[in-house]
Amino acid sequence: MSWAGARWPTRGQQLPTLRHVTVRPLPSPPERRRYVILAEGEFGELPSKTAIGVIRYGRDPVLAVIDSTRAGRNVGEWLGEGFDIPVVATLAEALPLRPTALLIGIAPPGGRLPPDWRRTILAAIDAGLDIISGLHEFVSDDPEFAAAAAVRGVELVDHRRPPAFHDVSTGRRHRPGSHVVLTVGTDCAIGKMSVALELRRAALDAGLSTSFVATGQTGIMIEGWGAAVDRLVSDFTNGTVEWLVEQGEAQGDWVFVEGQGSIDHPAYSSVTFGLIHGATPHGMVLVHEPGRLEHHGWEGRGSFLKALPETIAMHEAVAGLVRPSRVVGVALYTHRLDESAARAEIARVAAETGLTTDDPVRFGGERLFDAVRAALG
Repeated sequence: MSWAGARWPTRGQQLPTLRHVTVRPLPSPPERRRYVILAEGEFGELPSKTAIGVIRYGRDPVLAVIDSTRAGRNVGEWLGEGFDIPVVATLAEALPLRPTALLIGIAPPGGRLPPDWRRTILAAIDAGLDIISGLHEFVSDDPEFAAAAAVRGVELVDHRRPPAFHDVSTGRRHRPGSHVVLTVGTDCAIGKMSVALELRRAALDAGLSTSFVATGQTGIMIEGWGAAVDRLVSDFTNGTVEWLVEQGEAQGDWVFVEGQGSIDHPAYSSVTFGLIHGATPHGMVLVHEPGRLEHHGWEGRGSFLKALPETIAMHEAVAGLVRPSRVVGVALYTHRLDESAARAEIARVAAETGLTTDDPVRFGGERLFDAVRAALG
């Protein structure tokens, strides 16, 4: 993984030495890649959140999306004006656009590569494209992919590969003047990364120094640094998050930490606990999708989402086991509602929780960030 931040330090500048680990010097910014995204049969659906996130927030241009089931359509149908990107049926249709990399655009449960995607990946390698992946199943460890990449001289990048950091949390205190904000959610796959990025954007627009701490593969693809917390050894999760926040504080006063999982999800609660206790945020922003009643992946198995006031109290209680923190705002993911219904739901949740509530992806993050800023001083 690379250690590029929101602002690139001088070449050769060292990140702080932490306990038993010396971080290698930061490189110069990499050349921008030109992506074609593989999302076969999934684009626009929940598993394609990596594709959607990279298209919406990434710094590198996306030239096409491969999904034969939606070929002939345009990404703008899902993401709106400003995203004029064709959806094509095959890699061959995308190659005349001169991509330099194929990005695997899904985040399926378990992070495994669909077997029928292998042919497309091998064809991309043969065409001279780097392969960018955030799956748990590392493409660079695959003997067939590695051999083909060696012949063509292309790079296989696994953004979920954990950093060489093996230390537990030491209870580090935050840098004076910093404000650490963690996004948390009532469920997984609910927009915590997007909310953190929109809040960071609003802080930048307000003229403040900021950073975004990526804790998942999509965030790392967008920002260029971070660590996928769902690949860490459990003993080192809190310590690694603590370490990442320290890097964020070196880049800006307002540090927005990308949340993962949810505190009561039967499958993914462990990463949420590690983030809350490792980041020790000054404040949390709760993300929720109106109408979602059961935890993703556990539908029909009795894992229901709790009421928002109860969820807020639960997060504050868990945080307080290590260091006090408050939920200082609520972000709603209202993409399934028309604008009138979305605004009505925003008002209803604000009344229910007593907290400023908005959909920062849909309506901009300024109002919610102003509330966060006021709450944290």
